[in-house]
Amino acid sequence: MRESAAARTGAAAKEVRVSDLAYDLVVIGAGPGGYVAAIRAAQLGLKTVVVERGELGGVCLNIGCIPSKALIHSASLFREGRAALEAAGARVDLSAFDYGGVWRGSRKAADRLSKGVGFLLRKNGVEVVKGEASLAGPQSVEVAGVGRLEAKAVILATGSRPKLVPGFEFDETAVLSSTGFLLSQELPKRLIVLGAGAIGMETAFVMNAFGVEVTVVELMDRILPLEDAESAALVAKEFSRRGVKIAVGTRARRLERPPEGGLRLVVASPDGSEAAMEADRLLVAVGRSPNTENLGLEELGIRLERGFVPVGDWQESQVSGLYAIGDIVATPLLAHVASKEGEIAAERVAQLLRGSDEPRERRVDPLLVPSAVYCEPELASFGLQEARAAAEGLAHAVARFPYRGVGKAVATEHPDGQAKIVYDPASHAILGATVVGAGATELVHEFLLASRAELRLEDLADTIHAHPTLSELVMESARAGLGRAIHA
Repeated sequence: MRESAAARTGAAAKEVRVSDLAYDLVVIGAGPGGYVAAIRAAQLGLKTVVVERGELGGVCLNIGCIPSKALIHSASLFREGRAALEAAGARVDLSAFDYGGVWRGSRKAADRLSKGVGFLLRKNGVEVVKGEASLAGPQSVEVAGVGRLEAKAVILATGSRPKLVPGFEFDETAVLSSTGFLLSQELPKRLIVLGAGAIGMETAFVMNAFGVEVTVVELMDRILPLEDAESAALVAKEFSRRGVKIAVGTRARRLERPPEGGLRLVVASPDGSEAAMEADRLLVAVGRSPNTENLGLEELGIRLERGFVPVGDWQESQVSGLYAIGDIVATPLLAHVASKEGEIAAERVAQLLRGSDEPRERRVDPLLVPSAVYCEPELASFGLQEARAAAEGLAHAVARFPYRGVGKAVATEHPDGQAKIVYDPASHAILGATVVGAGATELVHEFLLASRAELRLEDLADTIHAHPTLSELVMESARAGLGRAIHA
C-alpha cells in the first residue's frame, strides 16, 4: 500500500503538493458510516481517503455503542451472578468491588475495536488523514495542517454529539452527557437521568445494577416514547420492580446547586405542581445534534433543515458529487443506518466513476430498520407499530406470545416479556414486530428478515426451531397469529 497521506505530511505538511492528494473519493468522518463507506468504495476500485479528527470508529466505537454495551454486559453479570449465588446459599461480599475495573474493561473493548477499524482500512487500501476537515468546494476538502484533498466525490459522515439543553449545560463532572458518563470511572450514590430514550434507559439499568439510586425523568407520558407503548410498559414495570424511580409527563424546570453540595432538580408534574429531586449527578440524555457546523455547506448553497443535510436518492445532497450519511441526515440516528447509507453512497459513486452496478437500494427503508434498546429487559422492534396502523386506518391484526411459554426462557430464569407481531389479517404478511425480553435485540432480526423476504406467518410457524431455544418465541408468536400456538 502507498505511504499514507498522514505519514507523508508529518511535520512538513506545508510541502504537500495538491497533485499528490488527488482521490476518487474523500470521506469525512471515520465512524460506522464513514469507515464502512470508505471500505466499500475501496472494494469497488476507488482510490479512497478518510479524514478523521478524532479516533477511528467515531462516537459509536469510542464513546457510544461499544463501551456502553461493555458496561451493560458487566452490569448484567454483576446483577445476575450475585442473585444466582445468593439463591444457591452463597454469601456474597461486595466490599472490595471496584467499578474502575469495570470501566477499564469498557475502554479496553473500545480501544480494541478502534484499532480494528484501522486494520480494516489498511487492509482495503484506504488512506487515513488525521485532522479537521472542511469543504473548499464540491469536490475539494481542506484539512487543517495537512493541505487540500481533491476528489471526484465527497461523502460527509461527521456524526452527531449530545444535545444541549439551556440551563442544563454539561460540565462533565456533575452534569453529564452520554460521553461524560462513559468516561466516568466512579459511581455516584444518586443519579437523575433526564430523558427516557434508549441512552437514558440503558444508563439507568447499568447504574441500578451497580447499586446506584436512580431516578428517570421523561417529558413524554411514557418511557421509550418511540417504541410500542404496550412493550415499553413492560420495561417500565421491570425497572420499577428493581427500584428505579420513573417520573413521566414531567418537565425539568431548573437545576440548583445547594451550598451543602450535590444537585437539586426542580421538576413540574402534569398538573403544574413543582417538586425537587436530589442527586449527586445528572445525566442529560435528550437526544443528539448533527455535526454540520463549520463544514462549508452554506457556502456551497446547501440550506440545512433543522441542522440536517437534505439528501435525495443514493444519499446525494443538492450539490452533485457531494453525499451525506448517518447522523447528519434526517434518518434514524443509529450506527447501522449510517453503515447502510455509507454503502449506498459508495456504490453510487463507484457506479458513476467505474461503471459498477447500480446500488441495490436508492435509500434506506425506515420500516426495515431495526431499533434496539439494550437495557434489561431488552426491547427491539422494526416496522409498523400497532398504534400507527390504527391511527392510519390500516388493516392489521396483532399476535402476542409470552416468554413464559418458552422452555429455555423459564429454564434460564428469564420468563418475563413477549413477542408482538403486527400483520396483515388477509395475507398474513408481517408488517412489524416488537420483542421485549432476554435476547430481544437478536431475535427481532428473524421477524425482520421474514418481512423483508415477504414471508408470511405460516413460514415462521412451520419452520422447525431447535428446542430449547429462545428463538422458539418467534415460531410460537407466528402460530399465535394463526390460532394454533401450542404452549400458551
